[in-house]
Amino acid sequence: GFCFLSWFCSFNGYLLPFPASFLVACPSISLPSLRFVSSLVQILHQADNFYKCFLYVVTLNPNLRVPLPGAAEFVSIDCGGTTNHTDSRTGLQWVSDSNLMRTGNSVSIQNPDGNLEQYKRRRDFPIDSNKKYCYNLATRERRRYLIRATFQYGNLGNQDAYPKFDLYLDATKWSTVTITDASRVYVNEMIIRAPSGSVDVCICCASTGSPFISTLELRPFNLSMYATDFEGDFFLKVAARVNFGAPTKDAIRYPDDPYDRIWDSDLVKRQNFLVGEAGGTIRINTTKDIWVGTREYPPVKVMQTAVVGTEGTLSYRLNLEDFPANARAYAYFAEIEELGDYETRKFKLTQPYFPDYSNAVVNIVENGNGSYSLYEPSYMNVSLDFVLSFAFAKTRDSTRGPLLNALEISKYLQIAAKTDDQDVTVLNAFRSLSPGSPWANEGGDPCIPTHWEWVTCGKTSPPRITKISLSGKNLKGEIPPEIYHIRELEELWLDGNSFTGSIPDISNLVNLRIMHLESNKLTGSLPKYLASLPNLHELYIQNNSLTGTIPPTLLTGKVIINYEHNPGLHKEAKKKMHFKLVLGISIGILAALLLLLLGSLVYLLHHRRKNTIQKTNEPGSSFRASAKPSTAYSVSRGWHLTEDGISYYISLSKIEEATKNFSKKIGRGSFGTVYYGQMEDGKEVAVKIMADSCTNLNQQFVTEVALLSRIHHRNLVPLIGYCEEQNQRILIYEYMHNGTLRDHIHGSVNQKRLDWLARLRIAEDAAKGLDYLHTGCNPSIIHRDVKTTNILLDINMRAKVSDFGLSRQAEEDLTHVSSVARGTVGYLDPEYYANQQLTEKSDVYSFGVVLLELISGKKPVSAEDFGSELNIVHWARALIRKGDVMSIMDPFLIGNAKIESVWRVAEVAIQCVELRSVSRPKMQEIILAIQEAGKIEKGVDESQKLMQSVDGSKGQSSRKTLLTSFLEIDQSPDFSNGSSGLVPSAR
Repeated sequence: GFCFLSWFCSFNGYLLPFPASFLVACPSISLPSLRFVSSLVQILHQADNFYKCFLYVVTLNPNLRVPLPGAAEFVSIDCGGTTNHTDSRTGLQWVSDSNLMRTGNSVSIQNPDGNLEQYKRRRDFPIDSNKKYCYNLATRERRRYLIRATFQYGNLGNQDAYPKFDLYLDATKWSTVTITDASRVYVNEMIIRAPSGSVDVCICCASTGSPFISTLELRPFNLSMYATDFEGDFFLKVAARVNFGAPTKDAIRYPDDPYDRIWDSDLVKRQNFLVGEAGGTIRINTTKDIWVGTREYPPVKVMQTAVVGTEGTLSYRLNLEDFPANARAYAYFAEIEELGDYETRKFKLTQPYFPDYSNAVVNIVENGNGSYSLYEPSYMNVSLDFVLSFAFAKTRDSTRGPLLNALEISKYLQIAAKTDDQDVTVLNAFRSLSPGSPWANEGGDPCIPTHWEWVTCGKTSPPRITKISLSGKNLKGEIPPEIYHIRELEELWLDGNSFTGSIPDISNLVNLRIMHLESNKLTGSLPKYLASLPNLHELYIQNNSLTGTIPPTLLTGKVIINYEHNPGLHKEAKKKMHFKLVLGISIGILAALLLLLLGSLVYLLHHRRKNTIQKTNEPGSSFRASAKPSTAYSVSRGWHLTEDGISYYISLSKIEEATKNFSKKIGRGSFGTVYYGQMEDGKEVAVKIMADSCTNLNQQFVTEVALLSRIHHRNLVPLIGYCEEQNQRILIYEYMHNGTLRDHIHGSVNQKRLDWLARLRIAEDAAKGLDYLHTGCNPSIIHRDVKTTNILLDINMRAKVSDFGLSRQAEEDLTHVSSVARGTVGYLDPEYYANQQLTEKSDVYSFGVVLLELISGKKPVSAEDFGSELNIVHWARALIRKGDVMSIMDPFLIGNAKIESVWRVAEVAIQCVELRSVSRPKMQEIILAIQEAGKIEKGVDESQKLMQSVDGSKGQSSRKTLLTSFLEIDQSPDFSNGSSGLVPSAR
């Protein structure tokens, strides 16, 4: 309805008219409306102590309500239905999809839900893993909508398999629909802010049975309902919407809810859903009107019922599909019992228990400004586990037990990038040439989840089109000039059509490799820029009417070209020249220059080698006196490096001088003892001395030098030089100032702890180093002893992998089998230990243990932490499979790291330590997972700053709401920030 508002203010006794009298929309002129007006008066009054303001409200129509979207804006599609009809229960109009979907069959089903017309038939689609079937729904950009898809199979034949398939919204995977009960209606709901003028709902990728759909609905919301700060990056997938205290099992929806949300009755019991109810729980209701005119506008009928814990406790447990995840949650409260003058209802969360929030007390009458009035505490970003278990308990000074009217939980679902807009524009230009053809009417995103039949897509984000295949489609007209913008295109197949006009400008297609334009009706000249396309390899233009000359560069042999049957197209006339003479002179000059250059090079190398050998033995020579050529090594008798060896040779006397006669011991590795040293130029080094000088180890030493000298990567500890003198075998490495990763994880309690971002950065660095050993070296190298003591940290806290040299080349034995399993207890791959077969996946297992150490701060083997028979792998695996990552987190990280970021690393860590090596990821996959976790964590800081700015500008109260307490899994308010990219956070 509408109200006429006007106010006057007095100053020092004089009545002053305020120059604002206007119409406003009011829920109704009732007690709640007057409460709203009263609040506004209080605000005006408190704004300045010198002014007293009086607000006059004139009701123009007390029977009118807030304008609602109305059923006329609803879209209700009966998928498989044959006629349009009206739902007798809701009065909503349903339309058949016969004019909306060209594919699939309408199938009659038995025992439709509630005998409703829209569930008497379903639409079945062909079983084709490469096809998607899409409905396009018109929307208004940036308006919020509820989209609902339902599925009732109805009857399962003897030969039928239960269907399982995927549901997509645009390019975002909405859900995997798994039918296990043919009679049940499966409901999937998504709340979105429309990203454009339409959205696509697609069904695809069936793994069993036939994909199908029963109904599809679109419901617009008003104003800022369900607004979040990150709705441009996340959809909201509804996980639960429960009406507590419902009188029957029937759900509440339109017309009781003008937005047609489905509020499930708490009397409907499903497995592991709303179980664990506390004793003494009763159901109450009222017929009095409830004021609900704020934020999400829950229906009055829902707020007129509730459950109450008469024995002082109210508890439930429910499983949340597709969790753990970040979620947006609301609890809805309204006092619907008459309280006496000295009665109160106060309660707080007792399960789970969080010290930071346990003192938050709910007083519905106080928080909701009276009885029969909505109080709607919310939390806009909360990490929830798969199992949500909660309990409320009354406070000592409360005379009534806790009360709950409704609960709503939605999962944040990150929006996947759709195909590049410019590429889609090009594809639409081609589709417009044949709008009635089936290929031109494939729906949904061109690339995701499956690509259109006539395009191929790259793996970038957003996806880009790399191939267009429209051979023999009987297309007419000119080739769309928009093709200039499809920059990542590699192949263009337009042969066998009736295209006319000239070849459009494609000079921007620098990645184009193959172009087939043959058998068309093209005219004009062949563009000269074709010769400058750097990747063009194949050009077929025969059977057209092209004219002019062919650019000479296209005829050099680099490009395979066919230009036959173009009567007006010809080669460029050759200029007369003594080609053979010029060629002979050129070759002669070139040969003379090469001989001169080769002779000079031989002389210089010989002269330099002599000087180098002389300088090595001179007193006072530089610490890095001689550099032996970086070529493949060779070994003479006695296992001494010959002059064909590699790396820098450093004399023993120089090493003793640098280390002050090996006075400062800094560690001991698998190779031997390590000492600190400093060169004459001030460079700090780590000097490693082989512990045993037996012949076999001498051979290992030679192998180590030869191997390390050819390996250069920023995440591997670099070798500076070596020494082989007086029966000593010594390696000189770059000094790592910050010691080992183990020192920082399991070191002194006084040592500064690593935050989560630092741990992720170290993990990524180490993973890149190992990946280089596995894939960047030829032959590949298996470390065989990956552990935190072999991950060193430089002065900038960047990680480098060490101790990877001895006898670890993957090609040293084609079977990769050794007689003794080498490694460290707690890190050793059990498969390698059992069969003695060494692979890169053995390093992956050990690195998985390192990741678990980074997450937990615990050692791999610890009787104190895991008991005598358990190690970190068994312990962590059991907890993570239960969905409990919090229990394995280092206490230092709790409250200082985003739970979703930790989850991402925990997932890949558990994959790394799978018992079977074939189930473990490659190092490159591990790197990507760590980088994803880093992006999530970095998003935390951005979200936190944003929310602090928002909170400051809105001047929000510091009082914690109930749901902040009872749904917050994180232990600090600052911890609730972050998912991939931009992350939802508290409102």
